[in-house]
Amino acid sequence: MTEQSANETAMSLKAFHVVFIAVSIVLAFGFAVWELDVYSDGRRTVDLLFGCGSAAAGVGLIVYGRYMLKKLRHISYL
Repeated sequence: MTEQSANETAMSLKAFHVVFIAVSIVLAFGFAVWELDVYSDGRRTVDLLFGCGSAAAGVGLIVYGRYMLKKLRHISYL
């Protein structure tokens, strides 16, 4: 395999990072919704803490994703 053909099939680090952060955001908010739903049934403090912590992590990931995209705007996705 030549170097050129390897580069054509490989995903860039920026593109992988964007996909990974997007999936992490969905996972964080999904877990937050699930934990808050569990909290509404049982009223356990630990479920509330996990739900709020996951929501905060989701917000933090959004802020980080925006920062990263602005910082790497001059780098191609391919």
